[in-house]
Amino acid sequence: MFLNDEQKAMMDGKCGRGAAYAMEIQFALGEAFDAPDMVPITRAHVALSNQEADLWFAEKLLAGGAHCRIAPTVNPGFCLSLFSEHCAHPVEEKFAALMRRTHNAYRQLGAVLSYNCTPYMGSNVPHFGEICAFSESSATPYVNAVWGARSNREGANSALCAAITGFVPRYGLLLDENRTGDIHVHVEADMKTPYEYHLLGMMGKKIGEGIPVFTGLPRIIPPEALRNLGAQLNTSGAYGMYHIVGFTPEAPSLTAALGGKPARHEVVITNQDLKDILEEISDPGGRKIDFAMFGCPHFSLDEVKYIAEKLSGQSLAVPMYILVSSTTVEMAGRMGLLEILTAAGAELLPDTCPDQPCWHFLAGKEGVTESPKCAYYPQRRGIHFVIRDLDSCIEAALKGEVN
Repeated sequence: MFLNDEQKAMMDGKCGRGAAYAMEIQFALGEAFDAPDMVPITRAHVALSNQEADLWFAEKLLAGGAHCRIAPTVNPGFCLSLFSEHCAHPVEEKFAALMRRTHNAYRQLGAVLSYNCTPYMGSNVPHFGEICAFSESSATPYVNAVWGARSNREGANSALCAAITGFVPRYGLLLDENRTGDIHVHVEADMKTPYEYHLLGMMGKKIGEGIPVFTGLPRIIPPEALRNLGAQLNTSGAYGMYHIVGFTPEAPSLTAALGGKPARHEVVITNQDLKDILEEISDPGGRKIDFAMFGCPHFSLDEVKYIAEKLSGQSLAVPMYILVSSTTVEMAGRMGLLEILTAAGAELLPDTCPDQPCWHFLAGKEGVTESPKCAYYPQRRGIHFVIRDLDSCIEAALKGEVN
């Protein structure tokens, strides 16, 4: 793989041991994928992890003097101030210590400490054709499909290396020939709300491996629905991008989306398919619930407003946790939404992911959520969910039981 003089100097340690280590990893990754050279990036997002292995890696780069040339936004861990020793259910000190170290490491590396898994919807939005390095399962398909930017499915560590070096190997979805679809997905199901896009994304096993090209979807699709689609495609499978004919930038027509070739295979998704997948992934209803949780990926301000309007003047029967960015919390406070939610018994939590040790007090309990991804990851912590549409979840939280 060709390296220019700047990249060679970095590899040779002239920019410090940390940058050399990051470049060595980028170089090895490029050789593994037969990349001819490296290209500069203008944006990055790191799916930050406060687990010990990822933290060791970040601290190793920092100890070598590394600093991000491209300041990346970062994923959430958990909000230390909300789960401190002064709260009702404090997190264990060993986990709090890992989160503090993570915060300090990424701050010193020069990251943007956004702690938000949906930066592509507001704080880190690329332009069409912009070369990026995005990790986070919902982020990569969004920036490729919706914005028409270019990023491979980076891991947390490779995205951090890219942010430090300012380069990525040129392969995969950075190349025109690898961005065309090869699976034609005819959607015959009724796609009325963002919730149905959660279920559509969970059809990865039926869709198969490749780049899906969706037809039959509505002409107007809200950003929350597209967020849900990408998140669940990477819960049920592994997808770097997709196309929606007549909607996404590189799919003005079916022919263009498929690169002028016939689809490798075709799939039809019906209402029955969505019903079947829900039965497969959800705990059964008709039971009492202990809590409701939303925000995997993080909820938008519009969704927070929607819930507040539904809860205005009412009292929840069980706790409700709504996970959002810190910016959304700030805006919800300014708009009076936070006051309504608090009065109803709901909590608006910034900087926090559902797959974190801070939720230890929910182990063995049953919750309700509209997100299959939210239901999937916390299972390893002994937390279980019934999956329903958002309105049904809100109703369940008000009654304390789910249909």
